[in-house]
Order: sequence, then structure tokens, then C-alpha cells
Amino acid sequence: MGAHCCHSHPQEPAAKAQPSPAYRRVLWLALWINFAMFALEIGAGLRAESVSLLADSLDFFGDAANYALSLLVLGMSLQRRAQAALFKAASMAAFGLWVMGSALWHAWQGSSPEPLTMGWVGALALLANLSVAGLLYAYRDGDSNMRSVWLCTRNDALGNLAVLLAALGVFGSGSAWPDLAVAAVMAGLALTAARQVLPQARRELRQVQAA
Repeated sequence: MGAHCCHSHPQEPAAKAQPSPAYRRVLWLALWINFAMFALEIGAGLRAESVSLLADSLDFFGDAANYALSLLVLGMSLQRRAQAALFKAASMAAFGLWVMGSALWHAWQGSSPEPLTMGWVGALALLANLSVAGLLYAYRDGDSNMRSVWLCTRNDALGNLAVLLAALGVFGSGSAWPDLAVAAVMAGLALTAARQVLPQARRELRQVQAA
């Protein structure tokens, strides 16, 4: 996870970042891929009554918003980019808590999802996220804002793999528990990512204040 991604030079916080045109293009492409997958997955999740698909669809929406925010702060000061990262860390934490609560609600209701829809939508989502992750891999060790973008995308790909495993579990057992377990794992990934981004963004803000 790149221990060198925190800047150590005292004069750097005051400098403006110079984002590459290639990184900006990657963010635009990632934004549209994620928004399209959100629209597809939320409809499929509602039809299939799958908590893991609904969680993944909201994750796609959150990532699209995060990419838009990252595009907005590109070229701004380190302080602005760190503040954006703080906002994204808070949104990841909120997403994780929502998914955990939703999984508990569906467990209490006892509804069972439809595994075939989970399978094909999960496979398409995995393909989309692997494509975005491949585009963003070269930028994974930047500042806290770039790091948060990479962590969101990495978590999406891991979440898609988990959705496919949940679909197999639901198909084989006829139970909703694999779907609920995967939703809980996805919630944990979001909370972990938030915990990773938050300290780095705070350190960058302290650098700005000390400069």
C-alpha cells in the first residue's frame, strides 16, 4: 500500500499539483464506467433481492461521485486535495455502515436472493472494475486523494469476486446467508479503506498548517 505516498518535503504542501492529462482522462473514463454499472446493478439488485448486489451498486455510485470530486480538485493545493480525501473517507465509512445495517435487516426479514442474476451481473461488474483498476494502477501511490481513488477501485474488484462467490453459495445452498456474508465483507472493506485514507489526509493537512 505504498508507505512512500505521504509527502515528506516541507515546501510541498504549498505547491500546486500538476495532474497529467492522462490521469484526468482515466478519471473521466472511470467515472462513466462506474455510473453505468450503478444504473445496471441497482435495478438487478432490486429484482434479485440481493444485498450484495445493492451494496455493490451503491459502491459504484459512490465511486462515480468520488471520481467527479477527484477531477474537481486536480490541480488544486494539497490542502484542498486532502480535504477531498477526508470527505471520501467519511463517505466510505458511511457506505460500510449502511451495508452492514442492510445485511442485518435482510437477515431478520429472511428473504432469499436470485443467484443467476447475481452471477451474470457480478461477472460484468468484475470486468468493469478490473478494467478501471488496470487504468488506475500506475497512480496508486500518489497523494491521499489519488490513493483513495485507487483503494475504492481495488475494493470494487474484490467485492465483485465476493458477489460471484455469494451467487454460487446461494445457488448451492438455497440460503440467503452467502449473500449476507459477502455484504458484510464489503462493508468491512469500505471501513478499512476509510481507516487507511483518513490518517494520511490528516497528516497532509498538518503539513499544510506547519508550512
